[in-house]
Amino acid sequence: MAKRRIGDGEGRAAVRAVLEGATDRGNRATAVRFLLEELAERAPGNAVEVRVPPFGAVQCVAGPKHTRGTPPSVIETDPETWVALGTGGLAWEDALGSTRVIASGLRTDLAPLLPLIRPTWLG
Repeated sequence: MAKRRIGDGEGRAAVRAVLEGATDRGNRATAVRFLLEELAERAPGNAVEVRVPPFGAVQCVAGPKHTRGTPPSVIETDPETWVALGTGGLAWEDALGSTRVIASGLRTDLAPLLPLIRPTWLG
């Protein structure tokens, strides 16, 4: 299981702030990292690497483990898209179709795992 670095309260507050329009780097970075941690917790493993530059990346999803170099399965998106996916504001299929997400390799369908949290859960 991935080790949490961002507390639940801090992460939810950052996600809430971003959804309410905050554009500062601190809230955006914390929201992205918190949602990446949530994904890694829900789908533990090392088969897929999800990248959200410049704020973070996480390995997740059960399957073959890679140890060096670029993993065989990679998902990459921007911070705004990741927050929208993680909170249900954007469907996985729509993000793929509009090329807001680039996914290559096996096990890269995150649709069954999304959303990670809903705005109504933020309190």
